[in-house]
Amino acid sequence: MSEPFIAPDGKARCRWCGAAPEFLSYHDNEWGFPVDDDQRLFEKVCLESFQSGLSWRTILAKRENFRAAFKNFNFDKVARFTERDVERLLKNEGIVRHRGKIEAVINNARCAKKLVKQEGSLAAFFWRYEAKPDNVASPQTTSTSDESIALSKALKKMGWKFVGATTAYAFIQAMGLINDHVEDCIIKDKVDHARKKFKRPSAE
Repeated sequence: MSEPFIAPDGKARCRWCGAAPEFLSYHDNEWGFPVDDDQRLFEKVCLESFQSGLSWRTILAKRENFRAAFKNFNFDKVARFTERDVERLLKNEGIVRHRGKIEAVINNARCAKKLVKQEGSLAAFFWRYEAKPDNVASPQTTSTSDESIALSKALKKMGWKFVGATTAYAFIQAMGLINDHVEDCIIKDKVDHARKKFKRPSAE
């Protein structure tokens, strides 16, 4: 395991958050804290899909532009996008202009609507793939897990696109389905506390 990153406040964090100044706030306030809001969950799936082959710094820097372009990732609205919207988005310099990924977001929004009808919420579905306590590797030493492989397969079977096992694991890490902060990180205990208080969503 690599040495932790010592932030400007003199306290240890996960090493990756020292790679760019904007990572620190994201790491301290978002990454790993449990999320049950469907719109935020859908947003994260989409942004992780856009990250495929790119750096998270690129996506994080453009996150507000993505939100504006995709109606704050309201999947009911995005599901109504047409080819005209695809062409419009391909001209948007504020986002990643990749036709396949743009079309995947629209496709996945339609899949999300169907999933909500089946499960009651996206949260109820995604939280089935929470990492089991006895099946957690050392933090940040892997890019996939049994849960991310299973989640990827389930989503693909339902027609979702750009949701490979690595993308699914990054989603699981970020949305708090696992606490993947390293032992020395000062945020680890905060995430543990948040996860203990968190009420796991269930199908309605």
